[in-house]
Amino acid sequence: MNETTPDQERLLDEAIDLIIRLQNAPGNLVAIELIRAWRARSPRHEEVWARVSKVHGASGKILTEKRRIERRENLRLTRRNFMIGGFTAFGLGTAAYSFGPGMLLQARADYVTSKGEIRRINLPDGSIATLGPESAIALDFRSEHRIIDLLVGMSFFEVVDDASRPFSVLCGSLSATALGTAFDVSNDAGILTVSVDHGRVDVRASDSALEMGVNLAAGEWITFDTSSGSVDRGQRESGQIASWRDNLIIAERETVSALVARMGRWIPGRIVIADPFIGNQRVSGIFDLNDPLRALQAVVHPAGARVRQISSFMTVISPL
Repeated sequence: MNETTPDQERLLDEAIDLIIRLQNAPGNLVAIELIRAWRARSPRHEEVWARVSKVHGASGKILTEKRRIERRENLRLTRRNFMIGGFTAFGLGTAAYSFGPGMLLQARADYVTSKGEIRRINLPDGSIATLGPESAIALDFRSEHRIIDLLVGMSFFEVVDDASRPFSVLCGSLSATALGTAFDVSNDAGILTVSVDHGRVDVRASDSALEMGVNLAAGEWITFDTSSGSVDRGQRESGQIASWRDNLIIAERETVSALVARMGRWIPGRIVIADPFIGNQRVSGIFDLNDPLRALQAVVHPAGARVRQISSFMTVISPL
C-alpha cells in the first residue's frame, strides 16, 4: 500500500471532518455548502472525497468496527482521526447520511444565512426581518395574510401595521401573531422563544399550555419546550431583546443545551455535549459573541464542564 504524503493526510483529515459534520446534521445547509465548496477546490479534493465517501458509504448507518478497520487500512488514517470517528459514532446514534433534508430545506427557504452571518431583509410589505446566523425563513404573503415560517434558527421582525393582513411567524408548532410590533423568535435545540421589543404579540402552540394563546407586551418573553411542553415567562428591558444582533446573548436561567445551540451559530463546525446532565443545567449571564469560544466556556463552566476543539469541524463539551 502506498504511503500518503502530509498533504494527502491533510486532505483526508478535512474530508473525514466534513463526513462527520454531515452525519451529525444531515439537513445542515452550511455543511452541504462547505462540502460543495471543498470538493470544487481542485481535482485532488474531489478524488479524496470520492475515496472517503466510498468507504463510509451512504447506507445511513454509523460505522461498524469492520468499517472502521477498512477506513484505517484503505485511507491510512491517523489514530487521532480514528478516535474522532469512534467518538462521533457514539454521539450520533442512528443519524442518517443523506443530502435529502438539506435539499428540502433549501427548496422551501426564501432566505438562508450561514455561520456567523446576520442579514437584514426587506419584506414585500415594508416590514423588516433580521435573520440570525445559520437560519432560514420562508414567506407566504397574500392579500389576506402575511405568514413567515421560521424553518430553523432565529429572526427579529419589525412589522408594518396592516389591520387587514395579520403578520404571523410560525416556528414548529408555535405561532406568534404581531399586533403592529417588533419581536424576536428563535428555535434553540427545541426551545422555542418569543420576545417582544415593542407592541404586542399573541403566542399560541397547539396541544399545549399555550393552546388558548398568551398575549405578550413590550419587554416580555416566553419559552416553550417542545419535548416536555413546559412554558417559562419573564421580562427584560426592551432594548435587550434580540441582543444577538449586537453579538451579545443575555440569558436568564436558560438551559445549557439551548445556549449551546444558539452560540453554535457563531462557531464553525458541530458542537457535541458529551453528558446530557450538562445540557440540562440552567445558567444566567451576558455572553459576548465577539469571542464565541470564550463565551461558550463561560456558559458551560458553572455546569462543571469544559470546551475542547477536537478539530476545525468539531467542538466537544465534556465534564471537567
